[in-house]
Amino acid sequence: MDTSGDTEGPRLPEGDGPAESARETLSRLSREQLLVLISAASMNLGSMLCYSILGPFFPKEAKKKGAGNTIIGMMFGCYALFEFLATLLFGKYLVHIGAKFMFGAGMFVSGGVTILFGILDQVPEGPIFIAMCFLLRIIDAISFAAAITASFAILIKAFPNNVATVLGSLEIFSGLGLVLGPPLGGFLYQSFGYEFPFIFLGCIILLMVPLNLYILPNFESTPVKQSFWKLISLTKITLITFVINSLSACFGFLDPTLSLFVLKKFNLPAGYVGLIFLSMALPYTISSPLFGLLSDKMPHLRKWFLVFGNIITAVCYVLLGPMPVLHIKSQLWLLVLMLAVNGISAGMSLIPTFPEILSCAYDNGFEEGLSTLALVSGLFSAMWSVGAFIGPTLGGFLYEKIGFEWAAAIQGLWALTSGLVMGLFYLLEYSRKRRRLKLQNSPGTEEERSTLMPDENQP
Repeated sequence: MDTSGDTEGPRLPEGDGPAESARETLSRLSREQLLVLISAASMNLGSMLCYSILGPFFPKEAKKKGAGNTIIGMMFGCYALFEFLATLLFGKYLVHIGAKFMFGAGMFVSGGVTILFGILDQVPEGPIFIAMCFLLRIIDAISFAAAITASFAILIKAFPNNVATVLGSLEIFSGLGLVLGPPLGGFLYQSFGYEFPFIFLGCIILLMVPLNLYILPNFESTPVKQSFWKLISLTKITLITFVINSLSACFGFLDPTLSLFVLKKFNLPAGYVGLIFLSMALPYTISSPLFGLLSDKMPHLRKWFLVFGNIITAVCYVLLGPMPVLHIKSQLWLLVLMLAVNGISAGMSLIPTFPEILSCAYDNGFEEGLSTLALVSGLFSAMWSVGAFIGPTLGGFLYEKIGFEWAAAIQGLWALTSGLVMGLFYLLEYSRKRRRLKLQNSPGTEEERSTLMPDENQP
């Protein structure tokens, strides 16, 4: 792969792909690609472990320190808000800063902040504790934004023809972090107290930093002036970001609410609450590589994944409580089943979003290179962060006011809306293509056809 300042790179395939299929990509890796995969996998695993250990026990600890449900929701949500702001900035200046430096620096700061989070139980309760929680969450969000933006850009630069397959495969490590984090956090908390889970995981993250800086290749590129606003003004990309928002909000909604609901409704200990979180993370981990492979091998399926994944997610959230008007008794097996189905539907609708945005950007004149990859990476992370801010913040507020059952149903409405809007867009897009085809095949002068046919590159 050429990394010597050249901004050109291979395009995403429009059809079934060249001879180097998704399976070949994962079985015939160059040394550079293998090192990129190892670095990205370690970052995904470490960051998701640190993110997910909070769920089983932190809300309870924060309540002991005087924080209400709404404040706890805002603690989870502020992480996403500042990640949103930081990813937009890092996406724009990644080529200037350097992808490898940004990746390493982000992981280093995240590891240090995780350790500091473990001593918050020594801080006086009330406003001081709340303020310190917000401060550390904000710093951690900025550091994670740096690492994830650099990671996405490096990964797609290394695997330009198999974006969905590689991202889906790496979701195994994100899923492992989500799977292992809650039960590991719950177990370490029960066995050793509040401090140990954070200190343990923070040290692991710090140990990963020198390893990644040593093995990660350098990726150089000439800065190219590209605009976030031009990218997000494309109608298709705007709607896809709405899908990303809704999925992220659904995940984030569960952070401050699910553990409290399960503890109150079923009287389970913290360790078992962690296993409840596992019921969604494990199916997501298993299904994501499959949807990534299908998205690369059969790109025409992406639109169906996006639409039906969101609709299934909406059904899951309606039945999660379940919604009171359905008059279905809340049972543990139903909750676990809906979380499991939601894990699959989330992978179905999330994995195709990145290659869809990238294809649309290239089709509308964006140059193929690290600058565009950084923009798309920053946009994806930023839009995910918007939902991850709204989900727990609104979720904590609604849980306090109307209870988990209604709050989950309202959250599902967002997913339903995004799925239906995306479906309507694809129907209109299909209708426009058929009209263009008829005009191309109909008799008439070239002048008449050019007047009637819309510009191919218009969103």
